[in-house]
Amino acid sequence: MAVASFVLGLLGLLVLNVVLGPVSVVLAAVALWRGTSRPGRAWLGMALGVADLVVLAVAMQLSHTVSWSL
Repeated sequence: MAVASFVLGLLGLLVLNVVLGPVSVVLAAVALWRGTSRPGRAWLGMALGVADLVVLAVAMQLSHTVSWSL
C-alpha cells in the first residue's frame, strides 16, 4: 500500500489529482496504521497526495474554474 500511495501521488501531480490525491492519502494512512515495512514511502505518498490537492486548489484559483488543464 505504501508503494501504491507513492505511485498514485506522483501520477496525481499530472492527471486526475482530484481523485488520485485523496486515494494516495488514504492508502498512506492505512499503510502507516498497519505498520508497513516502508514507512518512508508511505510518508512520501501522503505528502504527494496533499501536494496533489494543493496543486488543484492553486490551479482552480488561478483559472477561476472548477477544473484545469495544462
